[in-house]
Amino acid sequence: MKELMLGNAAVARGAYEAGVKVVSSYPGTPSTEITESIAKYDDIYCEWAPNEKVAAEVAIGASIAGARSMSCMKHVGLNVMADPVFTVSYIGAGGGLVFCVADDQGMHSSQNEQDSRHYALASKIAMLEPADSAQCKEFTKRAFRLSEEFDTPVFIRLSTRISHSQSLVELGEPENVSLKPYEKNIQKNVMMPAMARKRHVLVEERTGKLTTLAETDEFNKIEDNGSSIGVISAGISYQYAKEALGDKVNYLTLGMVFPLPVEKIKNFAKGMDKVYVIEELDPCIETHCRALGLEVIGKERFTLLGEYTPSMIKSVVLDQKAAEFDDAEEAMPVRPPVMCAGCPHRGAFYIMNKMGLTVSGDIGCYTLGALAPLNSIDTTICMGASVSAAHGMAKARGPEFNKKLVAVIGDSTFMHSGITGLVDIVYNKGNNTVVILDNSITGMTGHQENPSTGKTISGEATNQVDLEMLCKAVGVNHVRVADPFDLAEFEKVMKEETQREEPSVVISRRPCALLKYVKYDGRCTVIADKCRNCKLCMKLGCPAITNNGLKSIIYNTQCNGCGLCTNICPFDAIVKEA
Repeated sequence: MKELMLGNAAVARGAYEAGVKVVSSYPGTPSTEITESIAKYDDIYCEWAPNEKVAAEVAIGASIAGARSMSCMKHVGLNVMADPVFTVSYIGAGGGLVFCVADDQGMHSSQNEQDSRHYALASKIAMLEPADSAQCKEFTKRAFRLSEEFDTPVFIRLSTRISHSQSLVELGEPENVSLKPYEKNIQKNVMMPAMARKRHVLVEERTGKLTTLAETDEFNKIEDNGSSIGVISAGISYQYAKEALGDKVNYLTLGMVFPLPVEKIKNFAKGMDKVYVIEELDPCIETHCRALGLEVIGKERFTLLGEYTPSMIKSVVLDQKAAEFDDAEEAMPVRPPVMCAGCPHRGAFYIMNKMGLTVSGDIGCYTLGALAPLNSIDTTICMGASVSAAHGMAKARGPEFNKKLVAVIGDSTFMHSGITGLVDIVYNKGNNTVVILDNSITGMTGHQENPSTGKTISGEATNQVDLEMLCKAVGVNHVRVADPFDLAEFEKVMKEETQREEPSVVISRRPCALLKYVKYDGRCTVIADKCRNCKLCMKLGCPAITNNGLKSIIYNTQCNGCGLCTNICPFDAIVKEA
């Protein structure tokens, strides 16, 4: 039976058919749906971990214990889990061990654009890159077999377009894979220097064997169309090239992008007038080809930035100009990203902007607080960095600067990597104010549970981390909870806490407006006769509110009745209607 599947869902299906036992991940677009899909298979233990490092360590532990296991993350999540990943390259695998990383070419939902193939090269871990959903499933199954055959973890590299595109997948039955016997093996599993030196030798030998495999394995395929032009590509770049060039060129499609074959590439290039290397982001394949002494055409013609298109490829290879997209008859309106109507973060950022605070920001929906008209966030670096960076800013500029400085971080991000930053502030005698934007969910990636919500990935009730008690436990004496929609009270709390001479935490608590159980009554409307056109309501940046030059207007199709705007109008011109 065949089924139309997202690439992410196909990876999940492959893991299921491969008999995976344990999956631990942290949500991150474009990888999130892999783990969400796996959670639907009752035979697999599946969890959201607090962060990617923990997730990797859970999967590694399960592998050492003899189970096939997997951990999934986006490209920046791989940065977080790099420490155990590099070490487990030496340890190898008991049960098959697979890390699935999704890169985000074009930065559709990421703070940077990085190429995860560098991690495969640096850690000496084999990496497979599927080009459609069918390959996503098959490569995942094969990855577990490779892992056990070569005693290695295996990467599967996806991209936004592979993760979120659909194609047909042939469904199979799950393998009946037993747990491998667990045996105490200090030389293999304890990475002290003496053991690690010996394991490094095996890692290099393993890379040689995998390189030999790459020469003959079906992962790497040649398509001979009788052309004198060759194209070497992998993953989504192959799909773009195929669409642009059809059968006008020969193809070498690399399904294993580390280690890369040697003779296969040389033989493919032999007799070609031109060989193009088409790969998004960094010249990993191109560099390998040049090291083999091949004259290939790569990044001197193709960009290092963002996503490719068939039109771009056709222009370079065939010198045929084509429009990237069909032009619309009328100009499309600009639609910048904005926090949703009813977003609980809006009130908090409105007050921070009003107070003129310097805000050390973090990764989440609330990063949109940097945009007009809220203009609140000054910095965003990576998950958890808001707290640590604010400490550094305060130490650099002194106490007076610190009284106008706060760090903001979401509840899920605080659990991910904000706690240690708060410990640093307390331990090193800082006096920062940290605002935890607690919207009761992991909002940015689509409402995943986290340790502070009290539910597991499957919705089961579990022990809920108490943020107030946690902050007090690490040494914060002043922890306050405030409703960001009570603007007057929230401003009072913020003024008091930013003036303290010791660390403080403000928990801005109101659930995400899009959660199913959040139901606001009625809709807000503007009483035209009372509106003085002061435009104060426009400073909220609510997508339901606009102004026609004479007065403010609230679109009832956008408004969800949260009522924040009724708290800001000084003339009582905004009211809530049933």
